[in-house]
Amino acid sequence: METILVVPAVLYCLFFCCMSSTIPKTVQSATFEVENDAARHRVTCTLQLRQVFPRMFTSMVELGVNIDHIATVRQSRKTVEPDPVWAAALAELGGADGITVHLREDRRHIQDRDVNLLRETVRCKLNLEMACAEEIVKIACKLRPDQATLVPERRQEITTEGGLDVVSQSEEVIKIVKRLQDRGIAVSLFLDPDPKQIEAGFKTGCDAVELHTGCYALAETGKKRNAELRRFQIAGEMIVSAAIRLHAGHGLTYHNVLPVASIPNMQELNIGHSIIARALMVGMKEAVAEMKQLLRGYVKVS
Repeated sequence: METILVVPAVLYCLFFCCMSSTIPKTVQSATFEVENDAARHRVTCTLQLRQVFPRMFTSMVELGVNIDHIATVRQSRKTVEPDPVWAAALAELGGADGITVHLREDRRHIQDRDVNLLRETVRCKLNLEMACAEEIVKIACKLRPDQATLVPERRQEITTEGGLDVVSQSEEVIKIVKRLQDRGIAVSLFLDPDPKQIEAGFKTGCDAVELHTGCYALAETGKKRNAELRRFQIAGEMIVSAAIRLHAGHGLTYHNVLPVASIPNMQELNIGHSIIARALMVGMKEAVAEMKQLLRGYVKVS
């Protein structure tokens, strides 16, 4: 009965935006309220609308492409290629809304030279992932990327593991957020979908929260994946209600991204490894274009 009541309202709104490339947030919300206690049904409803009216979803979720692993290949031989700056240009040509790089303290992949050139050449959003380390904060303040995402960092990890612990270092994070914002840099916090961490994140004055999707990506059963999605939905509601941008990333692939992209009010996804892995086979521009098309509902990627 709820579905019958919602669909006419959705179609009525669609009529007035059929010539637009975007879809009103009221319509997005309506698609997710068909079944309040079944996330699976809400996601299914949204994907059906994407398939019927794909043009209206082209601006729903922005795609940030992480190009760190291009630099990883280069640094494995301590040579000059492949160049992440070239990769960024191809990603933009493929439709990337943002370029993400992580300038680590140990410089294991992205180098200072890279971020300086990317700041000069990237025409979409430049997102700098960074630890709460004084050296990196100074570099970010000088570089002035469009966005800085504060992440945890440990030398022994292969990739970022888990979200930033804001609760235990709130005073330090608050100071760093202010320093970056004073330089005109939007600040995002990379957090686990933990209400305590999210509440602590609100107190920093951040502009966005990027939910860590690693546990979802590693879930081996549908039950575990659905449980993680529910955590994202609850966290997302908290974040949006605080008038903060909702982002997500880590471990997302062509095969698991849509349920996360379909979370209400999701604005940005940052994806790296899966796109770079696919780019080895089909090329960087094509790999990015395929992810963009997938998010828009145009194609099913095998």
